[in-house]
Amino acid sequence: MRKRLIVSAAGAAALLLAVPAAAAPAGAGTAGIGDPYYPTYGNGGYDVSHYDIRLTYQPATDRLEGTTTVLATATQDLTRFNLDFALDVSQVLVNGRPAAHAATGEQELEITPAVPLAKGATATVVVRYAGTPSKVSRYGFTAWLRTPDGGIAAGEPESAWWWFPGNDHPADKATFDVSVQVPDGTQAISNGTLVSQTSRLGWTRYNWRQNKPQATYLATLALGRFEISTDTTPGGLPVLNAYSKDLGDNAGAARASVQRTGEVLDWLSGYFGPYPFGSAGGYVPNVTTGYALETQGRVFYSPRQFAAGSNTSVVVHELAHQWYGDSVSLQRWSDIWLNEGFARYAQWLWSEHENEGTAQEIADYVYALHPAGDTFWNVKPGDPGPERQFDAAVYDRGALTIQALRNTVGEEAFFRILKEWPAEHRYGNATITQFQQFAERVSGKPLGDLLNTWLYTAGRPAAGPAAPPAAGAPFAAAARPSADAVPEPRSWKQIRATDGVHDHAERHPAGARP
Repeated sequence: MRKRLIVSAAGAAALLLAVPAAAAPAGAGTAGIGDPYYPTYGNGGYDVSHYDIRLTYQPATDRLEGTTTVLATATQDLTRFNLDFALDVSQVLVNGRPAAHAATGEQELEITPAVPLAKGATATVVVRYAGTPSKVSRYGFTAWLRTPDGGIAAGEPESAWWWFPGNDHPADKATFDVSVQVPDGTQAISNGTLVSQTSRLGWTRYNWRQNKPQATYLATLALGRFEISTDTTPGGLPVLNAYSKDLGDNAGAARASVQRTGEVLDWLSGYFGPYPFGSAGGYVPNVTTGYALETQGRVFYSPRQFAAGSNTSVVVHELAHQWYGDSVSLQRWSDIWLNEGFARYAQWLWSEHENEGTAQEIADYVYALHPAGDTFWNVKPGDPGPERQFDAAVYDRGALTIQALRNTVGEEAFFRILKEWPAEHRYGNATITQFQQFAERVSGKPLGDLLNTWLYTAGRPAAGPAAPPAAGAPFAAAARPSADAVPEPRSWKQIRATDGVHDHAERHPAGARP
């Protein structure tokens, strides 16, 4: 569940007119990694292995000062390369030598090292910077969420630009060290494990480490005053949850939901295999946004997720992403079904677990809810386009696809696929094509027609997500009841309550407090 980029007409034009990779001068890394959905996001010519981010933050003014060290390997000869960043840069060093730098485009930091980098060479890039993130607008919005007592970085497909420079695309994952100095009484929360906390002269420094590969959009930073709870799962996994002290009427429901993180993770491990990271948890800051985001190992939740009461279903969704989206990340943004379809389907499995409706009953209900001709069926989850990337149909039709897959390959093969796919691509990236090949190998069945029908073809599939009527005829049309004739599953209202996160047009004017 997401926050996504909604650009102005001018911003859209800038995206469409981005310089293609082939137009880069010889020896220059491209300003864009080559993703057709977001042509200017990420960069070419190098691969990042680690980010070391050291920050000082003043919550009263939202002033952020930082030094980020990027460890990278050149994948081509480089006379110049870019990082994605939006704050003011005062100095850049490449392998200890001052490097020329310039801000170009919307979020490009163009760097010219004193000595060109040869293909295969390692580089240590140090960037010193400062700024007020909430006052920085790119493509007509700021992804930095100002709170009454600090600020939050949590957004998709971008939020890194507002607090550290990087190669901002999921295809280039890296490990992270995040060290943040804040005034005593303010806390700094990030991904991974808190390895140390020290205080001196009125300031406290928090040092966080994420030692498993992480996409830049999954890096998070929460600065403010929190009530923190720590525990372990029955299996011994450390769990840290945090709640703003001023959540008001939503505080109890938020805790009643997020505090079940350990229980849900152990349950999900039965379907998806061992949890892929060394710590887990979530945080609920005082923001007015309505979305949640699977920031790696430390999920971001908006208080509004719990405005109608506790909602464990949204916790299930975001924690399912730790396998489907975080450990196994999409290779390009058009592969979003691999994230959202499976996280939504986890909610359906949770409904089965809670005896509030089986996955098949939910699938029948969703299918009946959208008759032929409904615009719901115009969205193709396998390639929805950037404007519809986080459309409700990507989630719900995406989950229908998975139920159709389950009925086609059978229970044994299906649950093998659910568990073995995250293991096969653990800490890496993957595409829908690779998933199809994997599922065909496990099941021994051709799945091209099935996935093409459900993921890539506009219109309502004739047969619905039911099991095939006979062997050899998996796509024969079958009579399906209308929505009025299909009982609403008891879990549906809670699942539907998470749909508020599909409203991604939640950008805030630069300098505005949400």
